[in-house]
Amino acid sequence: MKSSHRPISIPQIHLVPVKAEHKLAFQRGKSQLQEMLGVEVPEGWPQFPEAFEVRGEDTLLSDLSPAFFFVCPGARALVGNGGFAAPPDQAGEVEIGYEIAPPFRNMGYATVAARALVELAFSRVEVSAVVAHTLAFENASNSVLKKVGMTMTAELPNDDVGKVWKWRIGRATG
Repeated sequence: MKSSHRPISIPQIHLVPVKAEHKLAFQRGKSQLQEMLGVEVPEGWPQFPEAFEVRGEDTLLSDLSPAFFFVCPGARALVGNGGFAAPPDQAGEVEIGYEIAPPFRNMGYATVAARALVELAFSRVEVSAVVAHTLAFENASNSVLKKVGMTMTAELPNDDVGKVWKWRIGRATG
């Protein structure tokens, strides 16, 4: 008897650190960034271009505070970007954020990217927890964060959108 289950394909990505020269290439045009990365840069990306403004601190990036391009080697495409809001705070918490380009949404890339960021964060001994914030209603980002093991821990006021939900996963002990 044959199984009616279709095989599940899990997308693969590489985290490519965003450097100042990438931001400068982006400012000259997506084609410049595409050439530099050697991948297709999709239409509709980025949703938040301000993430690619060149700032003074771009020369002081640590291994946990940069942004990353999410590159799918199989598709030779940039599928999104994300990273860490800042180095770990006094309590050892670090915040992640991510964006998936429209043509690559609902294909598993957000989960793979969020999981990679969580794993990278926990590779550092000073990180005790990873947090993220979403809009305060059920949405695709909530689902992604649940899949990587986060739980919603608080509803917080937010000047821009009214309220947000804080999600958290602590370092596994054992």
